[in-house]
Amino acid sequence: MAVASPVGVRRTVAALLTLTVVTGLIDAVSYLRLGRVFVANMTGNVVFLGFSVQPNSGLSALASLVAIAGFVLGAFGGGRLAAAQSARTSHWLGVALGTEAVVVSAVAVLTSTGVLPAHAHGSWVTIAVLAAALGVQNSTVRHLGVPDLTTTVLTLGLTGLAADGGWRGRPARRRAASVLAMLAGAAAGAGLVQASTSAAIAIAAALVAIAAVLLSRPRLGQSTR
Repeated sequence: MAVASPVGVRRTVAALLTLTVVTGLIDAVSYLRLGRVFVANMTGNVVFLGFSVQPNSGLSALASLVAIAGFVLGAFGGGRLAAAQSARTSHWLGVALGTEAVVVSAVAVLTSTGVLPAHAHGSWVTIAVLAAALGVQNSTVRHLGVPDLTTTVLTLGLTGLAADGGWRGRPARRRAASVLAMLAGAAAGAGLVQASTSAAIAIAAALVAIAAVLLSRPRLGQSTR
């Protein structure tokens, strides 16, 4: 059952679009630097897992499996937190997204110091931890249940834009904004990793922290509708 956002529509949409940017940014980092694997979009990893049957594909079945396992564990933890804290919506969102921000920040620090690898070879722990953080994000957004703003899956959004035959109205605007947000995040991530993988991850952590503040700091008298 979806939980109502504790803040107004504009802040909720802004926060979820910010998280969509994070998805594009982090997946750019993981695909371009950690070995052609996604840590947010699990559909891609399942497909990669199938492709990896071909020995010359250049894809790692282990990387995909590690990402999927980390994501599932993160989503499980996020789901348990939502079940325990959803009656205190602001607190729940602050803890869930705050945890994600802290974990992603830790990865940024550890990759910058060389404790965790930020390259394709031997980056299993980096992949697993980032995937777990994004699993928490996806689980939290799922429980929040805002239509057309999943922060990860764009296939249904694009289908809705085309199949519904309407490019006007709130649903269409949200779907289009989600596509553009992920595109912007992916483009930014692709550019940032050319300079510093750790910096790209740190920026993603900062964006998650912003989303956490937007969703967990309701203003007195503000409508949630």
